[in-house]
Amino acid sequence: LMVLLSGAKYRAGFAHHRYSHFYSHAIPRAQEILGVERRIHTAEHLASAMFWMGVPQREIPRARLEADAAPNFLGSYVVIHPFASEAAKTWPLGRFVEVARHLREACGLEPVFLAGPASDPAPFSEFRVWRNVPLAYLKSLLSGAALFIGNDSGPAHVAAAFGVPVVVRFGPSDPVAWAPWRTLSRVVTSREDITRIQVSEVIAAAESLRAKA
Repeated sequence: LMVLLSGAKYRAGFAHHRYSHFYSHAIPRAQEILGVERRIHTAEHLASAMFWMGVPQREIPRARLEADAAPNFLGSYVVIHPFASEAAKTWPLGRFVEVARHLREACGLEPVFLAGPASDPAPFSEFRVWRNVPLAYLKSLLSGAALFIGNDSGPAHVAAAFGVPVVVRFGPSDPVAWAPWRTLSRVVTSREDITRIQVSEVIAAAESLRAKA
């Protein structure tokens, strides 16, 4: 409705979306534009619309962000974001503690936990916790991390935009569509129940990335 009422001469949107008859230009399926017949990543889906509207088609790059200098008082550190927008996407908090202890003791990485204003950081009291920090601080912290570990949520993609190696757990979401794009990463997934993902799997993924980084 907003598109229709905008009065814009050109109103483009994907033809398979609801109310596409409001568009002046209906964009074909991304697969048709890209010349593939497979499940695609969200970055490919959005880029395909730009290609259809005239941007020269090319390899789709990793997102890039700018940030102030990373904190220099932490040494080598891993950022851990244990929260998510819904319970089905949230790995048990105690398992994050086990992973954090292992990375500190066996890998020499100082864990730094991220928490939002509504999140309870109490389970992570033995570690540094950055809670409800401004976006500029968050970007600075993530830009200098040696590793990021988290659920399927926004901070994982911010870390990926800085080229930080990422370990992310997926529950019901589709990792083909939502995994970190074009950065060194490991996806650990259990579509039936995220709690089936074991601590050993996440530690193995983290150590694998550390070896490649």
